[in-house]
Amino acid sequence: MTQTLLPPSSTPEWVLCPGCRTPHYGKRWAANLHVCPECGRHDTLSAPQRLAQLLDAGYEPLPQPSPAVDPLSFVDSRPYPERIGQARARTGLDEAVQCARGRVHGAPAIVAVMDFGFLGGSLGSVAGDRIVAVAETALAERIPLVLVTASGGARMQEGALSLMQMARTSEAMARLDEAGVLTVSVITDPTYGGVAASFATLSDVIVAEPGARLGFAGRRVIEQTVRKKLPSEFQTAEFL
Repeated sequence: MTQTLLPPSSTPEWVLCPGCRTPHYGKRWAANLHVCPECGRHDTLSAPQRLAQLLDAGYEPLPQPSPAVDPLSFVDSRPYPERIGQARARTGLDEAVQCARGRVHGAPAIVAVMDFGFLGGSLGSVAGDRIVAVAETALAERIPLVLVTASGGARMQEGALSLMQMARTSEAMARLDEAGVLTVSVITDPTYGGVAASFATLSDVIVAEPGARLGFAGRRVIEQTVRKKLPSEFQTAEFL
C-alpha cells in the first residue's frame, strides 16, 4: 500500500506557546519552525509537518506495509479496531510511523517519522514493519537513514507482538551498522519504552530537541521503585 501523506496542517492566526504562555503571530511561529522565540521550546509536530520541515521540497512517500487487523481481538473499554479508527480520523494518518524518500539540503536520505498523535506513537506490529522496511531500503540503496522518534512505548493492545518489534528493529539497525550505512536518530518529546530501548538509541548519531524526554520507564514508576525523588530534569536530553 502506498500512503499519500497529508499536507502539513495550517497554522492558526495566533499561537500560545505551551511553555512560557507567550502569544505569537501564527505566520511568525511557522516561519520559526514551531520553536518559541521567547523560551526556545520546540512544539509538537505532526508527521506531515516534520517531513515538510526536514526534507527538501519534492520528497515522496515510500510504499509502506498495510495496516494490520486486530491480531488479538483486544478489547478494553473499547475494541482495538475502534481506537485505530478514531486515531485515523483524528490525525488523517493510517499508522504512527510515516516514511519518505527525499533530500536534506541536497543529500539523499530515507526518513521514518513517528507521530505521537496516533495512539501515543505506540510501537505496534505495523509500526515495526515500517521501521524494518525503511532500514532495508536504506541498506539496499546505501542511503543514510533518519529516524524521528516520538512514542510512549509498546502498543499494549498487541501484547507480545508489540514487544517483538524491539528485537526486529534492533536487528535491522545492526545490519545497517555492519554495512557502514549512516543512521541518525532525532529524539523528540517524548520518546519512551520500547522505542527508546531499541532503534531510537541504536543510531550512529543521536540528536535531541531541547527538553525532550527519553527513557524506558516513566518517572513515577522509577520513583516508586527506587523510593527516591528524582531530579526535576531527570530523563531530559540535557540530563542524559
